This record gives sequence, structure tokens and C-alpha cells, in this order.
Amino acid sequence: MSRTVRLEIEGMSCATCVGNVEEAVDSLTGVDEVNANFAADEGSVAYDPEAVSLSEIYEAIEGSGYDPVRETLTVDIGGMSCATCSKTNKEAIESVPGVIEATVNFASDEATVEYNPVDTEIDQIYEAIEDAGYEPVRPTDDEDSDGEQRESVAQREMEKQWQLVVFGGILTAPFVLVMVDMFVAGFLPESVAGISLGWIEFGLATLLMATLGKEFLVGAYRAAVNNRQANMDTLVAMGTSVGYVYSAVVLLGLLSVDSGLYFEAVAFILWFITLGNWLEARSKAQASDALRSLLELEAEEATVIREDGSEETIPLSAVDVGDRLKVRPGERVPTDGVVRNGESAVDESMVTGESVPVEKQPGDEVVGSTINENGVLEVEATRVGKDTAIQQIVERVKQAQARQPDIQRLVDRISAVFVPAVILNAVVWASLWYLFPEALFGVAEALPLWSPVGGGPVAGGVPLIEFSMIVLASALLIACPCALGLATPAATMVGSTISATNGVLFKGADILEKARSVDTVVFDKTGTLTHGEMELTDVVVIDRPATDGGIESDGGVVEASVDEAFVLGAAASAESSSEHPLAEAIVDEARERELDVANPSEFENVPGHGVRATTEYGETLVGNRKLMVDNGIDPKPAAAEMERLEGEGKTAMLVAVDTHLVGVVATADTVRESAKQTVSELHERGLEVVMLTGDNERTAAAVAKEVGIDPNSVRAEVLPEDKADAVDDLQADGNRVMMVGDGVNDAPALTTAHIGVAIGSGTDVAIESADVTLMRDDPADVLKVIRLSEATLSKIRQNLFWALAYNATLIPVASLGLLNPALAGLAMAGSSVSVMTNSLLFRGYDPHEDYHLLVTRLFR
Repeated sequence: MSRTVRLEIEGMSCATCVGNVEEAVDSLTGVDEVNANFAADEGSVAYDPEAVSLSEIYEAIEGSGYDPVRETLTVDIGGMSCATCSKTNKEAIESVPGVIEATVNFASDEATVEYNPVDTEIDQIYEAIEDAGYEPVRPTDDEDSDGEQRESVAQREMEKQWQLVVFGGILTAPFVLVMVDMFVAGFLPESVAGISLGWIEFGLATLLMATLGKEFLVGAYRAAVNNRQANMDTLVAMGTSVGYVYSAVVLLGLLSVDSGLYFEAVAFILWFITLGNWLEARSKAQASDALRSLLELEAEEATVIREDGSEETIPLSAVDVGDRLKVRPGERVPTDGVVRNGESAVDESMVTGESVPVEKQPGDEVVGSTINENGVLEVEATRVGKDTAIQQIVERVKQAQARQPDIQRLVDRISAVFVPAVILNAVVWASLWYLFPEALFGVAEALPLWSPVGGGPVAGGVPLIEFSMIVLASALLIACPCALGLATPAATMVGSTISATNGVLFKGADILEKARSVDTVVFDKTGTLTHGEMELTDVVVIDRPATDGGIESDGGVVEASVDEAFVLGAAASAESSSEHPLAEAIVDEARERELDVANPSEFENVPGHGVRATTEYGETLVGNRKLMVDNGIDPKPAAAEMERLEGEGKTAMLVAVDTHLVGVVATADTVRESAKQTVSELHERGLEVVMLTGDNERTAAAVAKEVGIDPNSVRAEVLPEDKADAVDDLQADGNRVMMVGDGVNDAPALTTAHIGVAIGSGTDVAIESADVTLMRDDPADVLKVIRLSEATLSKIRQNLFWALAYNATLIPVASLGLLNPALAGLAMAGSSVSVMTNSLLFRGYDPHEDYHLLVTRLFR
């Protein structure tokens, strides 16, 4: 059946753009018709959803260089019990017209939905989840933040499970006496108030099946009827129903053999698993506490300074961009902004993980929710509401949790067949025990430390049909798909939250996984290994004054002697229209010396080489040797000075006026204190460290030597547009490169690299070109990226090991009739709780140090 979708497409400017879009989309199999309109910035596509997905259509448009508009919706979902539930919800949501892609995280009970805002009915997404049998939380007017909504979902699930635990515990408690009676004959009377003890057990078990059991029975029915699948609820429902129905048949005297009742096993199974569900829900809430607490750190009010100087306290929601805010000592900075007046130290540990307060002065950025330590600050608000760094961090973490690592794909494949395989295994082994009891009993008896339940299906043991029922119930109940389903998302949920609270933001859990595999780290020099705050250090005069006091040229004589003031003034006037850090250093020094800095009448930036400008000094060039040669100027007279300055690690630039070389100006950038230690630790890890820079080879070599980078690993005189090619060259040899740059000038290189890391983003955390965004401008945080990746993957592997080892060990034990059904239910509940507990233990990890297993930590 064909479906037509309307799209808003940004970036189209002419008929050629329309042709590009139509050609790209039309090449997809399953597309019937495509039309684009650049005047309206929109298009329509008729396609067969069975043959091509809306996601593929979006990718085709983006691949042709244009941007189809998409939006993201986060939906909290109740009622999920295992990875199969996640898959069911994903398929239900993606079936809604207009939905591009959905990811569902069982550990966080959350779905992230990308959709086409032009063609999607949001209510249909909620209805699709409800039709699949789950409980989406619809937004309401009284929920003013995602944090509150998220907390209400966790709280509701915990309260629901706790009520079931308490109620079930009251009904299950009498069965403790029944179990005592099994070991102490005559402990209980045969009847109470004339009612047989068996019928009392039946009544209590029936109430438990109708309350605690209802959760699993409804879940199993929903999975089978709505989705034609089996999940964890199916296993619990089948296991308890087998025991309940069998015991009822025995109680009614419909079985020809004398057999015992298993109502107590049914009761304990349901209560143990419900207790496990409550502990699991509690653990999930704890796992998201750190993320939720970030939002709770926001100030509730702000003090606004009005134009007349008066102060007014207003709600945070009323603050607008441009407002002047007063922040007193001890108060939280209300929102992101720039300091306009005052000096203070600000505690930014909640967003960077660094305990040392950061000194702030006029012109410095501050992050909302951080704490002003001492002085009074006047801050101009630059971002408010959902645009603040704290809100962006929370959103970024949610996005990271929605994108699962590659290892999860293997788990998903296992989970898809796990429950049907468990059911088949249970039926097969119950049948085998019924058909070949003597042979299997001999095998079970030969095992050390174990013996068949109830003595086995032999004389003095239990009836054969009863023992087969025990095997069926135990083999069903012992398997735990939810432990497998929780193993990866639980660890990545905690890992991504630890990352965020330490100033490291991963775009997805897949990036969190990939970062540990890098073998080469490439640093851009300026602003990464160095502070990026250039200062003018030298002004060298090359030409000497002509006999008439000026410089002769074809255009006449320059009416000024060539001295330092002339060289610096000419360079500063030419550079005054440039935004490059080198230009700013030259202009700042000229103004500091009170020189006249004129605005150029003509200006041209020559990328990677320098600038060309027309000023009152004449036709001026400021740049490298190639710029001079390309304009017919011989740089040799300055060769000695250039070599000296570059050998000192300075960036030297030639200055020419009216085709005459008049001097050299040099700037220097200080290397960051942590750069040398970072490079050293990366080398200790066996990683190759490479430096990219647009500087000349001598300057680059001097900086490389200072930080400890091998001269052979320096790529100098690399133009901005060529950095991506340099990364490509490194990766062509099979290297997995992590590129560390500023996220703007280095965007192409960040995108090209195996892992792109944008450093020093400050309040701008949504850098699309970066896989990882660092809140601080310290290269040492690159080590945090690698450590967090290694630690999270280690925790995932621990979880998977325990989940797989549990199932691989105890399913055979149950199949051989060695495990009581009640104990099987307890073990099932304990397995998922253990995975969540192991993940929660990860919350205390400090990424300033390498991660070590607890066992190995004891010997360090």
C-alpha cells in the first residue's frame, strides 16, 4: 500500500537543488513519486513502506546535501518487563505514519522518537504504544519539566510494585507455616474451622494469582495476542499456572495418583518475582537520580538589575536573554551568561566534575546552576529555558542512552529467540523425564552436591507426573531474559550519567563503546594543546628608512619611517577586519601602544596564508612566506629572523607594504599545563599522538617537543580545509583516529575521524560535528573519554557475563530436576536485581583514574 508524506526541506535555493533532492530520493527502491519545491522549502514523496522506510528517505535527502526537518519526542513507558517489550514498542511506534525512527530503552523505561513534524499526529504515537499493551505517560499541563515527569513515572512504578509486595507478602506469609509442616509432621491441623487445609491454600493461591499473578498473565496474553510474541511474563505465567492448575487438579481428586500440592510454591514464586520487580524499579530510579538531580540544581529565582539600577527578584522562567542578573556569594548562577561586572570564583563541579573553583572576570562565560563562591557578579543572560547548558546536557544524555552500542545488537538477537527456546527446552525435558525417568534419574544422582527434587520420580520419591510438572515449572521459571535485556542499557545509563557529571558528553552509547578502540589521538594545536590566547611577542624591522625618510614604491613614497611603530601599525590596520586569534593579538598590542589602527578600505582573507588589505599605510600583506612569494615579494631578507622566532615556538608573520618587505611580527601561545602529562599518559597506553597545525614546521616542532610529541608525528602547515584529508590519510592505514579540536574550524576533521571530540565548548554542548563534547578546554579530559569508555564496556561485559552464566548454569540444573520451582522463582528475581545492583555500584567511579574490578582493586 502506497503512502504519501510531506516534508519541510531546508537548504534548497534553486531548481538545481530540487533536481538533486528528487534524483536522490527517486533512486530508492519503493519510491513511486517525488516532488520538491524550493520556493516553499518543502517536498512530497509517495512510497511503499514495505519496500523503503521513511528513515531511508531522510538519509537520501541528507546525503544529497539538504536538511529535511525532523523533531524528537521522549515518551516514558510503563509496563515493560524485558527486552522483548522494548522491541514491541519500537515496532509499534515506527508503524505510525511520519515516524522516522524509534529507540526504546528498557532500563530507563523510555522511548526516543524522531518524527516528521509536518506529517505526524503525536497522539497516534501514544495510541500505538497503548494498542501494543503498554502505558505511555502523556504530557499534562501541570508537568512543567521532563524531570518531574520522569520522576513521577519511576515513583508510580515503585509504588505500584511496593503495594503488590506488601499485599502479596500478607497472603504469602501463611505458606511459611505450610512449608514448616512439610518438615515437621503434624505442625498444622488437617482443617481449620472445618475447612480443609488444602482448600485454604487454594483460596490464598487464587487471590495471589488474581493480584500478583494478574500482572504476568495479562502481560503474557498481551504479548501473545497483540504481538504474537513470548516474553518474561510468558515464562512466569506458564510456570505459576502449571503449579496452580496441577495443584487444583490434585485437590479436586481428578488425578489417579497420590500427589502433593504446590500452592505454596506458586505463592512464593509470585512474591519473590514481584519483590524482584520492585527492587528493579527502585534500582532504575536510583540509576537516573544523578541526571535528574542536575535539573533540580537550577535556581528557582533570579535577581534582575533594571535599567534604573533597581533590583527585582523574579521567577527563573521570567528571565529573558539580555537581562542583567545579580549573583551574590553563595547563590547559584540563574542561567547561562557572560560576566559583565565583578570578579569571583565559581564552583562548576556539577558540570565538569572538577572540584577546584574557576576564576571569573568580565567577559568570561558562566554556566547556569553553578555556584558563585565569593564576589558579587553581574551576569548578562545569553541562554534561558531549554537552551541552557544544564538542559542541553540532560537532553544529550537522554539521546546517548537512546543509542545503544553494537554489543547490544548481539544481545537483541539472543533475546529474540531466548523465550521460545526456554519454553521448548522446558517442554522437551518434562517430556523426557516422563518417558525415561530411570535413565535421567541415574544421571541426576551421579552429579555431586545435587539431588532430584523430592527424591526424584522413584519409589519413596514423588509420582512421575508430579516430577515432570516440577521440571516444567522450574525450567520455565529459572530463565531470566530481563537480566540479559538490562545488562547493556543499565550500564550505559549509569556510564553516560557519570560522563555528563564529569563534563564529558557522548552523542550515543555507540560512541561510548567505540572510544575505547582508538589507537591514534590527533590534537589540533591552537586552543587544544595550547591556550589559544595569542600574545604579540616581537616586532622586527627588516627594511631601513630610505634617504628621504620613506619607502620608495611604484605608487610613490610612504611618508613614514620604517620603525617598529610603522610595522606594527601597518600589520594591525590590515588585520583589524580579521577574527583570527593571531589578528586579535596584533591589534590588541597596537592599541595597547596607542598606535593608530585604521580600518582597511579593502580586505581579503587568504585562508591558511594570511590577509591582504588596503589601508592608509598602502597595499599591505601580513602572512607566511607563500603569501609573499605569490605576490612577487622575496621573503629571504627576513629568513634569519623567521627561523629564530620559529625555533622559539612562536608564530612569525611577514609584513609587506606596497610590495616592500618591511618587517616581521611574532605571536606566541602558551602550552597548557596538562598537555605534556596528557600526551605522556596516552603514550603509556600505547596510543600514537599526532599534532595538526597550520603553523610552519619550526613552530610546530617546538610545541611538539615541549609536550612530548614525536617530530615525525607532526603535520604542519595544514590548511583548515585539509585537516579532514590529513585524518583520512591516517585512517587509510587502518588506524582508528580520535580527532580533538574546537568543533567549529575543525568540524570536517571531527566528522571524518573514527571519534570526533570537540574541546572547550563551554555552554554550547550541542555541537553536531562532534561525537563527544568536552565542557572544559583541558586536553586531560581526553583521558576521561577513554577511561569512561573502557569502564562502561567493562561493566557491560560484567553484566552480560553474569546474565549469561546464570542462565547457562541454572537452566540445565532445572532441566535435570534438581531445582525446586519456588527457588527457581527466587533465582529469577535475583538475577535481574543483581545486574541492576552491579550497574549501580558503577555510580561511584571517578574517571580521573583508570577503572579496575573490585577484586583487582584490593591488590593495588
